[in-house]
Amino acid sequence: MKRLSYDGVVAAAPITVPYVRYSVESAHWWLGRALRGLVQSAGIEKHDIDGMCVSSFTLAPDTAVGLTQHLGMSPRWLDHIPMGGASGVIGLRRAARAVQAGDAGIVACLAGDTNHVDSFRHTVSQFSRFAQDGVYPYGAGGPNASFALLTRHYMRTTGATREDFGRLCVAQRENALRNPHALMKKPLSLEQYLAAREITAPIHLFDCVMPCAGADAFLVMREDRALELDLPYVRILSTIERHNAWPEDPIQVRGGWTMDLEEFYEHAQVAPQDVDFMQAYDDYPVINMMQLEDLGFCEKGQAPDFVRRHSFTFDGSFPFNTSGGQLSAGQAGAAGGYLGMVEALRQLTDQANAQVRDARVGLVSGFGMINYDRGLCTAAALLARSDT
Repeated sequence: MKRLSYDGVVAAAPITVPYVRYSVESAHWWLGRALRGLVQSAGIEKHDIDGMCVSSFTLAPDTAVGLTQHLGMSPRWLDHIPMGGASGVIGLRRAARAVQAGDAGIVACLAGDTNHVDSFRHTVSQFSRFAQDGVYPYGAGGPNASFALLTRHYMRTTGATREDFGRLCVAQRENALRNPHALMKKPLSLEQYLAAREITAPIHLFDCVMPCAGADAFLVMREDRALELDLPYVRILSTIERHNAWPEDPIQVRGGWTMDLEEFYEHAQVAPQDVDFMQAYDDYPVINMMQLEDLGFCEKGQAPDFVRRHSFTFDGSFPFNTSGGQLSAGQAGAAGGYLGMVEALRQLTDQANAQVRDARVGLVSGFGMINYDRGLCTAAALLARSDT
């Protein structure tokens, strides 16, 4: 089946509600701040927005439906996307099809979470049935143990070293120093990375994201509406999503991107070498390695060598996670899946703090919902400058 293009549908108005380590506010408050940012940025009224995509872990017991009452909204199209790190791309593609079909005129894609002192503990204890029954009761609550398992296997099979993971973390921290919203404000050297305390072997401190509170958002609409509003916008070239890919693999060594890779680039009429920057979901460095391979930038198992050959800074070779990614900006719950998306929109509309020179095509990759030995959701989007 040949998929329709996204011609005439665009994304605009990237918004970040500045992250904080802890917050006494609710997720509703953070999402409401994001909505306000969208309205002010676009110069529209709240009720001009007739569609919403919402992602949040701490919105419960509400879902997107309950949020509409809190925000005083009456959308005619609504989606709740509880897919963690894949939510940003999936929200984009669902919203784009809604606009294309005429089911909504302007869709607000919102993601945000609070972080009370005990929020993260409650989230991981109830994250999934696997967590409740097979992991958390044995003292391995949270993602650290799962990603340690994946990291150890990856190192054993590819020859990747801690220095290889560290190069990515150090480059992302350098990018983050230009991002006023990033929580990590100090430079990070490779020596500091290697000397950091162990969390769960082989994962150490700087391999782990810092949970925080915050929100990110963007708008999806028709191109003519963006022009009417005088909004800088980005074209959508291609998107993919896949869930529970390769279940026969005894441990995750490849993500769902590999099942749709050829169609992904063919749909966009671009190739990996045409991509000017990449924003990858980066809760742990091993997932960065997997995405570099599975999205066609190097052969399987060759990401360590790829890392050794590139700088990954915004002004160097292969700009990567130019806002600092979650590893240096922080992980605001489900907004972690939006971090790369809003940064890509900024890059392609010349609004980025660490601007990639002459960037015309960007790739955003999402990964979410880790269940013991694998992430269940993968997604990716290719985006282009409006005149590309």
